[in-house]
Amino acid sequence: MFSFVLAESSLELVPSELKHHPSVVSHARKLDKHPSEILLDNSWHFAAMKGIQNEMKRGRPDLVHFSILEATTIPLYLQNKMKFYVHTLDDKVISFGNNVHIPKSYHRFAGVIEKLYQEKEITTKDDVLLEIEEKTFPQLLDEINPSKVLGFSTTGKTSTYEKIAKDIPDDACIVIGGFQKGHFSDLIENKITDLYSVGDESFEGHVVVARMLYEYEKTIFM
Repeated sequence: MFSFVLAESSLELVPSELKHHPSVVSHARKLDKHPSEILLDNSWHFAAMKGIQNEMKRGRPDLVHFSILEATTIPLYLQNKMKFYVHTLDDKVISFGNNVHIPKSYHRFAGVIEKLYQEKEITTKDDVLLEIEEKTFPQLLDEINPSKVLGFSTTGKTSTYEKIAKDIPDDACIVIGGFQKGHFSDLIENKITDLYSVGDESFEGHVVVARMLYEYEKTIFM
């Protein structure tokens, strides 16, 4: 089955080294939660995050939210023709079940993800909707076992969404960065078999998600 991965996504709980920072403590108090139970968010924790490792790739769960909504509100996903995963920068993988409806409100989304981190899975009576596990990107690819891994970066081979979509096998995996700025780490890029650039500009991830999945849908439904 076709698979889609948001890789090195900017989605994590506040790390232990930042949980005592005043900006984190103040924000957690407003949410009536412990600092280690809330998402790291640059909008609230900018002062705490200054100078941390991979600073430009962290603290933007809102951008991950945009990309998740783009990927899970389309026929390709809703008709169970695509498996969707979020791989995080700190090597966790969130697996999405069938027809999972993520809240469109960011605050509700954050609450769901924070709950997922605590409980490890979110279920209904019959199905696992979301599950989070400690897992590296190579381990996830080993499970998916795709025939091709297609990635997107300004450093890739120049092409168009339309041309790329026409050559995607049914069991391929598309990988798009779930971070604000920068490039894939070497570990991720070395696992990508076909790396593409779709323009001279650096587009936000959710834009690439929407355009690429739409073009791929056209090869299936139209």
